[in-house]
Parts: sequence; C-alpha cells; structure tokens
Amino acid sequence: MTKQNLASRKLSFFLIAGACFVVAFAAGWTPLAAQIDNYHYDWTLRLYPPAEPAKEAAILEIDDSTLLSYGNRNLRRTLAEGLEYVNAAKPKAVAIDLILAEEFDSAQDLRLAQAFAGTPNMVLSSDLIPNQNQWEEPYALFRPAAKAVGHVHADPDRYDGVSRQVQLEKAAHRDRRWALALEAYRLMRGGASMIESPQDLRIGDNVIRVPRRGDRGRAMYIRYRRAPIPHLSLKRLLEAPALAAQLAGKVVFVGVTSQSQARDRLITPYTTSTPMPGVEIHAHIYETLAQGDFLRPASNTGVVLVGLVVAAVTAMAFAFLTGWQAWVFAGLQILLAHSLPHLLFSSNIVFPLVAPAGCAWLAGIGCASYQYFVVRRQLRKSEADRARYQQAIHFVSHEMRSPLTAIQGSSELMSRYNLTEDKRRQIAQMINSESKRLARMIQTFLDVERLSEGEMELKKEPFAIQDVVDVCVERTNPLAERKRIRVHNGEQTPGEMLGDRELMEYAVYNLLTNAVKYSPPETQVQVDARRDGELLRIAVRDQGIGMDEKELKQIGTRFYRTRRAEASGEVGTGIGLSIVSQIVEVHGGRLEVTSAPQKGSCFTIIVPALTPAAAADA
Repeated sequence: MTKQNLASRKLSFFLIAGACFVVAFAAGWTPLAAQIDNYHYDWTLRLYPPAEPAKEAAILEIDDSTLLSYGNRNLRRTLAEGLEYVNAAKPKAVAIDLILAEEFDSAQDLRLAQAFAGTPNMVLSSDLIPNQNQWEEPYALFRPAAKAVGHVHADPDRYDGVSRQVQLEKAAHRDRRWALALEAYRLMRGGASMIESPQDLRIGDNVIRVPRRGDRGRAMYIRYRRAPIPHLSLKRLLEAPALAAQLAGKVVFVGVTSQSQARDRLITPYTTSTPMPGVEIHAHIYETLAQGDFLRPASNTGVVLVGLVVAAVTAMAFAFLTGWQAWVFAGLQILLAHSLPHLLFSSNIVFPLVAPAGCAWLAGIGCASYQYFVVRRQLRKSEADRARYQQAIHFVSHEMRSPLTAIQGSSELMSRYNLTEDKRRQIAQMINSESKRLARMIQTFLDVERLSEGEMELKKEPFAIQDVVDVCVERTNPLAERKRIRVHNGEQTPGEMLGDRELMEYAVYNLLTNAVKYSPPETQVQVDARRDGELLRIAVRDQGIGMDEKELKQIGTRFYRTRRAEASGEVGTGIGLSIVSQIVEVHGGRLEVTSAPQKGSCFTIIVPALTPAAAADA
C-alpha cells in the first residue's frame, strides 16, 4: 500500500468518526434524547443522594386529618391558632405556601393577620395567574406582616412533568419575584439584600452558585433528600402544643399536604408513583440552598469538546491499530462516555448521556465496520494478486512450452550427434530464432501486465493494420500447413491505427493460431481487415465446432477451457485470449465474439482508426 493510499485510508476513519459525531449530537438534542437524559439524571440522583439529611427545614402540614377535624371553612382560624404555638417556639423563619389572595371571613382574617404579625421572618406566597402574566397578590390585610413575598412555581419538566429544577426568579410585567424558599433562605441569613452576577447570587457571605443561562433564567437543580423533611401535623400541634418545640430554630414551611386538597402535588425523581406536595418540594429547595448542594449543568461547549475527543480518539485507534487493540480502545471510549456523567456528578456537574455515548457507539461501530471492509478488500486484492501470480506461472508453462521444447531438442541434437557444419548452422539459427521469440513473448506478457496495472504508458505510433495482418498470416502458415488448413487473407480495406504494433501483432497472431489449433483439418481460416467509419475491424473466422452462449460468456476468462478445446485435444488455459482482451482494451477498443455450435467462431478486434488530428499529434 502506497503512502498516499495509507494516508487516505487513515483520513477516512476521521471522516467517518466526524460524521458519527454530527449524527450523534443532532440526535442528542432531540426531545427523545432529552427524556432519556432526564431519566438517567433521576437514576443518578437516586444513586448518589446528598450525604446530609435535612438540617434546617421543617414542615407544618395541613393534612387530611386536620381538614377532617376542623374543616375547610375554619382553615384560617385553625392556621392562626397553630401559628401562635409555633411563634412561641421561636422559629428562625416561616414560609406560608398558601395563596391567601382574597377576603374570606372578617373574624378569621383578623385572627390570622394578628398571628402573622407575631411571626418572625414570615414569607407569603404569590402565584402567576395563567394566561394573564400578572401576580396573584396576598390579601392586603396580610401583606404588611410579611418580610417578603415569593413565588411558588417548581417548574415541572415539559417532557415528562417531573419537577427537577426551580426557577429562582420569575417576573410579570417587570415585577420580579424570588422563589419562596430563596426568600426564606435570605431572611434566615440575616435578611441582607441579594447581589446578582451572571455566575451567582450573593447574600452576605453566602454564595448561591446558580448562573443565569440566557432566556432560561436561573434554573437550580433541586437536591432531594432521601430522608423525608421533618413533618408536624397542624392537628397534632393543636392537640399537643408542646410539640411546637420541634420547630424551634427551624425554617418552617406551612402548606397543604392533603391528597384531596393540595393542588400542587408534583412528581419528583424520588416519587414517580405518589406525587410530592408542593410545600415539601419548597422545603427541599431550601435545604439545597442551605447546604450548598448546587448542581450545575455542563456547558454546551464542554459537551461538544468531549464528543470531539471521543470521536477523534476512536478514529485514531482504528487508523493506527488493528484487531483487538483497536476494539479495546473503542470499548474504552464507550465505557468512558457512559462513566463520565457519574464521575462529573460527584463534582456537582450534570452531564448528558445520549450525545457523548451515542457518539462513542456510532464512531466505534462506523470505524470498525470500515476497517472490516477495508481488510476484506485487501484480502480479496491479495487473493487476486496470488491468482495473477499463478496465472503467470501457467502462462510460462503453457505459452512458452513450444519455443523451450524446440531449443531443448535442438541443443540435444547438437550435443549427441556429429552434425555437418550446415546442419549445425541451421540448428543454431533455430535456437537463436526461438530464443528471440521466447524473449518477445515474455516481454509482451510483462508489457500487458504493466499496462493493465497502469505502470507503463502505451507506445503510440501510427501503423497500417494490413501490414500487421500480413505478418501474422505469414507466421501462421507453417502451423496451418501441418493440418492442411488454408489461411485466407480476405477482404482488406486500407486503414491505420495509433498504438503499439508489437502488441497488436501478438493479439492478431494469437487469434490466428487459436483458429488453426481448434479447427479440423482441411478447413479454412479467413482474415478480414476493413475500415468501418471511425473504426477498424479485424475479423478471424474459422470452421470449427463453435461454442454455445454459456461458453461465450466465459471467453477471456483465464484457465477456462472451452468445449472446442477439449474436442480438439489441445491444451489451453484461456490466458492468450485474456491477454488479447487486455491489449485491445488498452488501445481503446473491444473484442467481439460470435459463434454457434457446429458453425464455427468469429473473433473480431474493433479499435479506433487513425484520424488526421491524432496523426498530427503523433
């Protein structure tokens, strides 16, 4: 294999890997791939839960037992009574996950407003009204007691409805609200104002590493705890006020957990069968902020670079290695692509699975398939070269047998018998003639092989086709006379061609000798050479037994013996006709054969005639 072919083959691996990279990443940004990446994230999140349980958050829940005991219509008075017990326990902050937007009952509203006034660091909730792009605000009676108002949207995923992230900020008509849990976290940390940058949020000395990502805002992954957030039922608190001590020093999230009343129950990576109440999700959001368990998505640039590295390394493995070594490297790339999301997750980086893994699989399969077919092609080429070598040996043993036999017999005569000087001179001339003939045969064969391989340029000289026919007929006559066959030089039309005269003589002579060998005695072989427009036709017609259509399809195939060869008893290999076909082809022509059983055969060489323009160039 030449250096150019080797470089081209290596480049092919990189082109295949590049195409696989494009396909993998195009598929990796489809909705189906996004869902697969989400499911893989959920599995990874459950596989590597946060080490620490909830430390600061607690939930005061309005559960089914509370609603059954006190009823929906007394909810505000019941909540006010519970908050009075909670306030006595001195929590750090209280976040109310209830939309208290309208007046309900003046007595209950006043009682709840008084309870709110005694609640430290209280955060009320607001909600975006669907299709109106405006906030549903807390009731004016409750608003003065709140230190902040936060939004309560946990943003379920658009593909499968699973709540994995929360937008820390939302806006309606430039009225921006921070998430309920974030406002509670700010108040818990002293109530300092938030300082924003493209990369993070700062509250005093606390840094929230959630970058702004264009139009997607500040989306923060929620690190759900495996252990549930501590719960306290409002009913139990009212029945045993001493239980409020469990909420001392905590950030208390108050909300509805009743399965029949909670409107914001959402699916999470931990609760695929039973949705989680929104108040509990907000508590998990707070714990994510409080413990600094910030997951950040890998940048698109980083993901693309990893895919490029995977594709390039796979291409290099198959370009420079073969066999099991290349497969091992491809397997390592696939293993790396599947392991990388887990390795990066331990460093709090969320890395997609589909695009890099798909790139590794496609590049590995594509390069391996290409290498397999290249090896197959090289094997076929080596087998063809071996067959050509064997054919050359057969050619030597068959085509050169006659001159070698003549040389051997003549030399034996000269060594065994005391011959006259005239006889010795005659035998010496025969040996010289046959050796030259042998040399021409070898040279002709080698020239044809070089021409077919493109290793030699065809000799281009003008010559008359009639001269070639006359020479070949003269050389064939002695062979024909032994079988009493007449070689008739029939229709002749003057014409010239451009090419290698020696090769054309070999082609015509081969057809004539074949016609004589395979014709019965006392028949005729006719040669016609005529011009047909821009073509020259040299036809050799015999009166042998002919060939059927099946045999005609095999003409020119090396080592194929026709029925006429077997019938005549001649030993033939088909090499001569194969060489004739190659000679005619390199001259820009073709070899036509017409035959029928018991009607003889006609072999016609058709080559371009010499035109005035070609003659001038020559």
